[in-house]
Amino acid sequence: MRVALFDFELPAELIATHPAVPRDAARLLDVTAGALVDRHIGDLPDLLRPGDLLVANDTKVIPARLHGKRNTACIELLLHRHLGDARWQAFARPAKKLRAGDRIVMAEGFVATVLDKHDGGEVAVDFAVPQEAFWTLLAQYGEMPLPPYIKRPDGPAAADRDDYQTIFAAHPGAVAAPTAGLHFTPALLAALQAKSIHRVTLTLHVGAGTFQPVKVEDTLQHVMHREWGCIDAATAQAINTARANGGRIVAVGTTSLRLLESAANDNGEIGAFTGDTGIFITPGYRFKAVDLLLTNFHLPRSTLFMLVSAFSGLQRMQQAYAHAKASGYRFYSYGDACLLHRESA
Repeated sequence: MRVALFDFELPAELIATHPAVPRDAARLLDVTAGALVDRHIGDLPDLLRPGDLLVANDTKVIPARLHGKRNTACIELLLHRHLGDARWQAFARPAKKLRAGDRIVMAEGFVATVLDKHDGGEVAVDFAVPQEAFWTLLAQYGEMPLPPYIKRPDGPAAADRDDYQTIFAAHPGAVAAPTAGLHFTPALLAALQAKSIHRVTLTLHVGAGTFQPVKVEDTLQHVMHREWGCIDAATAQAINTARANGGRIVAVGTTSLRLLESAANDNGEIGAFTGDTGIFITPGYRFKAVDLLLTNFHLPRSTLFMLVSAFSGLQRMQQAYAHAKASGYRFYSYGDACLLHRESA
């Protein structure tokens, strides 16, 4: 499909730079009925049914942006894929003059040696310290990797360490938040539980590729970035049991949906899964595992807007986004959300 079909204009003032307070006060566009209905995240327990199952991503965002020097040149590293021990794949800026063997000094005792250089400004680096020491140093010197559309001229604020982390965060490894999960609070989880709407978690470490624009003109030419994920056997069984009992599977965010669809067989049954997924979902894809999707409003021409258009229909999503813009909804990571149902459901 032509990538231009997924383009739209967005006024800059609609890009959220801070989350709603409290988080479950964010607005929610209900796209599950015939009409588009304006609600709030706190209404979610009334929009779901007893027996429905929420599936959230419990990845934890790491302070993956580092600033260092190669001799006198300033270098920024954005870690995005763990290669084992203290070795990482990273995007470097500027990367043009970096060579294998170069040392990038973040602080005394915290030095990255370039192992290899790849296209697109990617490098493999080794910090050459024990893993425990690496995580300590990263926490001390790293910055939260806010997406480029959240402007922080002086760097991420202290509040971003908490704001850009979901209530489900448990397993460090993501360099971008699974943003639909940012809306949940203890009170909202308690209200869902009281309605017999249960939840499980899976892990998908969101990579920096989620920020990369689609630069080709046809979706068939786009190469999707790969991300590591895990669904354990108990979680898979809980999902299958909920569906067998008539419950709907509600993906909290596109990251949860992508991993569920990667692990599902043709009958929609989920198996245990550990490994990489590079699934690229565009209109025409037959969904197997997910019935409802809670998701934020995404960038134009992005793989995520293509995914939601596949899930609920391109025309329907164009209508929903036009309504959201006209109604002043807040977009992107810290913004508001929409609740979608599968078009074929």
